[in-house]
Amino acid sequence: MDLPSLLFLILFFTLSLFSDLTTADKLDLAAESGMIFPLSYSSLPPRVEDFRRRLLHQSQLPNAHMKLYDDLLANGYYTTRLLIGTPPQEFALIVDTGSTVTYVPCSTCKHCGKHQDPKFQPELSSTYEAVKCNPDCNCDDDGKLCIYERRYAEMSSSSGVLSEDLISFGNESQLSPQRAVFGCENVETGDLFSQRADGIMGLGRGKLSIVDQLVDKGVIEDSFSLCYGGMEVGGGAMVLGKISPPAGMVFARSDPFRSPYYNIDLKQMHVAGKSLKLNPKVFNGKHGTVLDSGTTYAYFPKEAFNAIKDAVIKEIPSLKRIHGPDPNYDDICFSGAGRDVAEIHNFFPEIAMEFGNHQKLILSPENYLFRHTKVRGAYCLGIFPDRDSTTLLGGIVVRNTLVTYDRENDKLGFLKTNCSDLWSRLASPPDSPAPTSPVTQNKSSHISPSPASSESPTVDLPGVFRIGVITFEVSINVNNSSRKPNFSEIADFIAHELEIQSSQVRLLSISTSGNEYRLKWGIYPPQSSEYISNNTALNIMSLLKENKLRLPGQFGSYKLLEWKAEQKRKQSWWEKHLLGVVGGVMISLLVTSVMVKLALVWRRRQQEEATYEPVSAAVKEQELQPLSSSETSNA
Repeated sequence: MDLPSLLFLILFFTLSLFSDLTTADKLDLAAESGMIFPLSYSSLPPRVEDFRRRLLHQSQLPNAHMKLYDDLLANGYYTTRLLIGTPPQEFALIVDTGSTVTYVPCSTCKHCGKHQDPKFQPELSSTYEAVKCNPDCNCDDDGKLCIYERRYAEMSSSSGVLSEDLISFGNESQLSPQRAVFGCENVETGDLFSQRADGIMGLGRGKLSIVDQLVDKGVIEDSFSLCYGGMEVGGGAMVLGKISPPAGMVFARSDPFRSPYYNIDLKQMHVAGKSLKLNPKVFNGKHGTVLDSGTTYAYFPKEAFNAIKDAVIKEIPSLKRIHGPDPNYDDICFSGAGRDVAEIHNFFPEIAMEFGNHQKLILSPENYLFRHTKVRGAYCLGIFPDRDSTTLLGGIVVRNTLVTYDRENDKLGFLKTNCSDLWSRLASPPDSPAPTSPVTQNKSSHISPSPASSESPTVDLPGVFRIGVITFEVSINVNNSSRKPNFSEIADFIAHELEIQSSQVRLLSISTSGNEYRLKWGIYPPQSSEYISNNTALNIMSLLKENKLRLPGQFGSYKLLEWKAEQKRKQSWWEKHLLGVVGGVMISLLVTSVMVKLALVWRRRQQEEATYEPVSAAVKEQELQPLSSSETSNA
């Protein structure tokens, strides 16, 4: 054997051994974690496979643009739409960077909850195949099929059969449908059973991750990006594949050997420009500092949490500390900041996260606060102490922030931007003709995000209208005259179709004629807002105008009769406070009247006491005055 061949064998053996040890370390770490118990499903060690991927990417590749739905605090997650099978069956899946498996409930599921879409029916897909038992997976008791199981910290779980089918990424995607492995659920428990979303889209590090599978096929580069909408806006955008880093993006190193999750090298925290002077080791316990899109809030080790909390409280002496909305939790809340989300930066300080390269990510108040649901103008800290030493950064930290997971270069990029606006430009790029062949498109989509906007829909902006209510009337003909439509189910379905909360949909009136039901519905702002957000209103009006609102056949035949959007004029100060002013004047008049009456009564009593003399009182004799001469002559 010649010398070059011998050196190559030694190098390959060393890489394989090192990668196997690293994989074992990852599994040990995961076993200790309360977040996920990952399933190993790989044919090559991660870093050897990663090395192969990087050599593979010599050509420019397309990417998938996907819209995000729902709201982080209202729903606890963001979802995207994924289509599986031939013909495609659509599902709303939670975007989760902390999970590696994508799974949906199947028609064979023995214990699955009621979700917003019907279960996946493998028998209806001509391209479906269950993954046969092989050495690279865990097999069922019969030794015939590959199975998976995932357990989470909140005691929810999912288990089922690994399957393979054609997966489509929506009409906005440059990426053509691809065959991929996913989980066909047979059992789900806990939050996974009760949640409205259908399942999970796993974007974590692992062979079963949808990102890893697409990279292994050579159809996208080893990168993806997420952009979550701001406070009370929701929605956002996701890109599977590489984008050109926009100017101003800050980066943090992400070490895949450190933990199986997307970690960053957080070194220090600053509040209102002042360093908290924490020991950097506090952010490096257990799994380090992990960015997890499937988590709602931020969790810091107790030492860091207390320092951040105390520093924030020190900066807001004018605000009043109040109890949280839920008596079961000791939330840290403050009142007096006003209802306008756009103005909370005038009350609450900025927080900065400093990375190992000394670059800083600035967190505006919307990145660490959530609105109090019972007290107007009150906000609560979305930062909590963690039970262990891991720093866990949930979706609240990256609202209105473009986050690029550059796995190829082991780093994460952050840029404050308007994520709703970003999706609009991704969906309709200016001066860009529709691609004729997805594979020939440039792999690096250039994005120049606009400045971040934390303004709520109630702010006066150029071209922004204030919609207070959108009403529409529909006619439903039921097939069976004895069957009355389930109005609650219809309301839930309308909310799903219009991508709003069920509480925003109200049935205003009902009239019947035989089998026909005429229903008038109203779409109202969320409870914490005065107006429907601009983006939401435009989306709803577009659907109604183009008659794209559809109800399932189970409700009967459906027809949209008419619709109307009513703008809510901004009230003047006098209009907003008229009742208060009138009430104050009336109370003042009443108090004044009572005081006057009391004064008159007191004065009268004083006069009576001064003029009263007892009958037996001695009367002082008075000397008679002499008569004048004129009076004498007259007499």
